[in-house]
Amino acid sequence: MKATVTVPAIDKMCLILDLLTTSPYPLTSAEIATQLELPKSSTHNILQSLLGKHLVFKDRDNRFQLGSYLLYWAGKYEQQHNFIQVFHEQITHHPILLKHTVTLSKLDGNEVVFLACHESPAPLGFTFHAGVRVPAPFSATGKAMLATFEDATLAQMFASAMPKPMTSYSVNTLDKLYAELAEVRRTGISLDDGQLREGMYCIGTCILDSYDKPIAGMAISFLKDEYLLHKDQVSQELLLLAENIKQNLGIKSTAGL
Repeated sequence: MKATVTVPAIDKMCLILDLLTTSPYPLTSAEIATQLELPKSSTHNILQSLLGKHLVFKDRDNRFQLGSYLLYWAGKYEQQHNFIQVFHEQITHHPILLKHTVTLSKLDGNEVVFLACHESPAPLGFTFHAGVRVPAPFSATGKAMLATFEDATLAQMFASAMPKPMTSYSVNTLDKLYAELAEVRRTGISLDDGQLREGMYCIGTCILDSYDKPIAGMAISFLKDEYLLHKDQVSQELLLLAENIKQNLGIKSTAGL
């Protein structure tokens, strides 16, 4: 097997951008170097290069934050993944779903990345911003997409360990995850019963390609009382939305052919 080739400067650049993404406030070059345990000279040089490309911005206090050029990349990503646009278009035809928070996400390794969101007027206490990552086994969209994999593949994905629980309800063993995913395969609907945030319930499903592989996941988020009241109706509407998106993308299943 061919060894993976890495470029140290690019690795450091990604670390810096990740740090600026997660930091609650702008950072100086020295603070970035200290937090990442990088040499101050190379950190300075990388920041100057990022600054020249508008990938970072330096304020009047010489502190760095993310730059505007990242919006160009984000926009191009959305163009290349036109299911995001179709999601926004099709959800308007489902008034039942518009009453709730509806999220669209993509599986990336053992995590899901939020791509788009229709916000409910009612606050949930959890922010679904594009780019936010959460462990796939705890989220409704993650479970929906993981259910399309065989158990042997899942065992390889989580061979080292399951993710650190986010609440006392987070699934914490592979056997428990297998049991949850078996139910998802039976019904087409997944459930996050407070595994990401206690008191928040999410129902999910996924959009499949022509070979029944997951393109993206969708989920409806509720407070517990809303979930108990609306789960059956919303589940059916969510499955219908997924099918409508597939049809608009021109996807036809070849499973079983």
